[in-house]
Amino acid sequence: MFRERTVSELRDRLREWRKAGERIALVPTMGNLHAGHMALVTRARELARRVVVTIFVNPTQFGPGEDYSSYPRTLDRDAAMLERAGADLLFIPAVEEIYPSGLSDGTVVEVPVVSDGLCGAARPRHFRGVATVVAKLFNCVQPDVALFGEKDYQQLLVIRKMVRDLLVPLEIVAVPTVREPDGLALSSRNAYLTPEQRERAPLLYRTLVEGRERIRAGERDYAELESWARRELEGAGFQPDYWEVRAAADLGVPGEGERRLAILGAACLGRARLIDNILFDL
Repeated sequence: MFRERTVSELRDRLREWRKAGERIALVPTMGNLHAGHMALVTRARELARRVVVTIFVNPTQFGPGEDYSSYPRTLDRDAAMLERAGADLLFIPAVEEIYPSGLSDGTVVEVPVVSDGLCGAARPRHFRGVATVVAKLFNCVQPDVALFGEKDYQQLLVIRKMVRDLLVPLEIVAVPTVREPDGLALSSRNAYLTPEQRERAPLLYRTLVEGRERIRAGERDYAELESWARRELEGAGFQPDYWEVRAAADLGVPGEGERRLAILGAACLGRARLIDNILFDL
């Protein structure tokens, strides 16, 4: 597996593959990899001859007081996992390489509407940072296909809209959430959970499942359902940011007759901020 640290080195390597007519897949990550990331790499291998993985802890998507400085950085372990999974190239740029004009004076990308609410309300400017760095990585790699997990569902929709609006010649592929046997969605931030918190953490997913079943059974008072879920989470020591029923297509408020729904939740449990969702048809 090749390792490149600069955009020029990366492009030199990719140029050889393009000359050979090889299809290229991109898997962007922030490192501290787990089985969910490996599912993205495995799917990428099915879709392309070459798989590029990026590890970049992006400072512009962290807000004040968030965990940018303490975010787990485990490069050697991550690289070994990627090599075993069959990745062809690991791109690990410095902040100065991705933000040549600095963090405050550079060009930014904002994706309206779908970035609002949910994590966009709980973490102001978060999705501006996500959209900006992902657009930069797309420009660096110019892949044929890029893969993202459904766990970060709002992020997935933000990226899809950005690609559509900016006419980026790129296929976005979503990969289903990978879970622990008790339902907890895999996340790099799960490492922040204490053993006791880890036992409680699957409650977030269980509320999503129960919410889905109650809606399928005919419940339509979504506000009351959201209040119930918040009470459940708060009673178990969570601090919910949101738990909401939305239209799966655009995260709008579900209209009468909406058939494809998403329930999305985010809550802090100790140092860990857990996010999850469940998608379903009525």
